[in-house]
Amino acid sequence: MEFAPSPPQSLAGVRVLDLSRVLAGPWCTQTLADLGAEVIKIERPGSGDDTRGWGPPFLRDRDGHETGESAYYLCANRNKRSLAIDIASPAGQVLIRRLARGCDVVVENFKVGDMARYGLDADSLRTADPRLIYCSITGYGQTGPYAHRPGYDFAVQGMGGLMSVTGERDGVPGAGPQKVGVAVADLFTGMYATVAILAALRHRDATGEGQVIDMALLDAQVAMLANLGSQYLVGGRVPHRMGNGHPSIVPYQAFEVADGHVILAIGNDAQFARFCVIAEHPEWAGDPRFARNADRVRNREQLVPLIAAVMRRRDRAQWLEALEAAGIPCSPVNAIDEVFADPQVRARGLRLAIDHPQQDALPMVASPLRLSATPVQYRRPPPMRGQHTDEVLREFGWSAQEIDDLRAQDAIE
Repeated sequence: MEFAPSPPQSLAGVRVLDLSRVLAGPWCTQTLADLGAEVIKIERPGSGDDTRGWGPPFLRDRDGHETGESAYYLCANRNKRSLAIDIASPAGQVLIRRLARGCDVVVENFKVGDMARYGLDADSLRTADPRLIYCSITGYGQTGPYAHRPGYDFAVQGMGGLMSVTGERDGVPGAGPQKVGVAVADLFTGMYATVAILAALRHRDATGEGQVIDMALLDAQVAMLANLGSQYLVGGRVPHRMGNGHPSIVPYQAFEVADGHVILAIGNDAQFARFCVIAEHPEWAGDPRFARNADRVRNREQLVPLIAAVMRRRDRAQWLEALEAAGIPCSPVNAIDEVFADPQVRARGLRLAIDHPQQDALPMVASPLRLSATPVQYRRPPPMRGQHTDEVLREFGWSAQEIDDLRAQDAIE
């Protein structure tokens, strides 16, 4: 039986040496790997990527026993091969330098100065190969008064202003700053790093010259303030927490219903009038306090409790059916299990299964990237620690005896 060849991938032929761990760096390199890059992940012997221990939950093997592969680690490391190398040892540093000479990109997220101590910093590696693209990901960047601080997503969400605009507004129950439920500073920094690496690859294609990329969680978080940052810079007004409300549109928030929550996103007065009919309060649309959006914004403290009382009288399915039929923007507030059961999520194939050495069908979230000519491919499951050490070293020219000697020196696992 003949099989159709796999379609090409955008980054086929690009080799990435991944010295990063936890989330921002691995998220970047997983995206590159999904697009076809060969990613070689370097892990610490004995423990590996920090997130391997960040559980439960942990993957269970075919016999139902808990493994050392955490769900956290699995989310950011597919399509990679893992080598366990002690980069603190002289022999390990020699290994990394030799591997880097065979790669197009190096990604690392060690604290500022750590890689220089090992002779693995950008200057050292790029002296041997000026075509190398070297991407450093840190909490605060390579310069500035905070450069030497360790960086954590939670701290950066606070320092970078995101928590000041996330959470219930002052003066109501539950008020106070809140972090976002996922590590968005890490994730956005990983995505920005991906974009920067792609730009650097394009520049190298044009000039033959690599470059150094300095990515910082704080920089990415401040950039992510987007329109709120611009509102402050242009208008001088400091944005504040609004809970689920919108500063300029009412009603535009989540409401409790009989069995959960529903989001109303009413964007104009005609939609509001149709909602009032469905809510069995058509008089609201003619009330001068509520007739126009500007009126509703000024009088939100009177209107929102009225809507909230009505919304609690029906269940989610009843509201969604009626609102969607009337063309009123709305959505459920889904729990994660409901997300993966949603027909649109299922139709888009956002859940996939990959064979894993310890499980036949490891469930994973699919990449959202949809390319018509060079689609994402799922070639490898997230690797076990050091799974490919011997395989990759042989590909780079080490002999079996040399590999045995390195293992005897504890340079590799």
